[in-house]
Amino acid sequence: MSGRRHEREDPDRYFTITGGRRDASLDLVALVVAEIGPLPGMSSEQVRILRLCRDHPVAVVELSAHLALPVSVVRILLRDMLADGRISVRHPVSAPEPEELPDLETLKQVLVGLHNL
Repeated sequence: MSGRRHEREDPDRYFTITGGRRDASLDLVALVVAEIGPLPGMSSEQVRILRLCRDHPVAVVELSAHLALPVSVVRILLRDMLADGRISVRHPVSAPEPEELPDLETLKQVLVGLHNL
């Protein structure tokens, strides 16, 4: 670990932000959307999250970068905000299984039909 990175890390601050809780499971690419504006009494990190997610969805990992906080800390903040209804989270959708995909021959016929229009 470089000296510069070590200087920026502040375990006491992270402990204070999270209340000592451990990582809350939340996908790194899940998209976060603000449901309300900042309110009095919110932490500065929560206010920044709401402002970043106000106009468009932002991925969990992007929020971590913008806030300069470890992903584990951001996940805990987001879980609290989700429980309070301050944000909503759009989870990524898995690709369908190959057997759930349309038949290749059917897709070719559709493409030929579209070209013939």
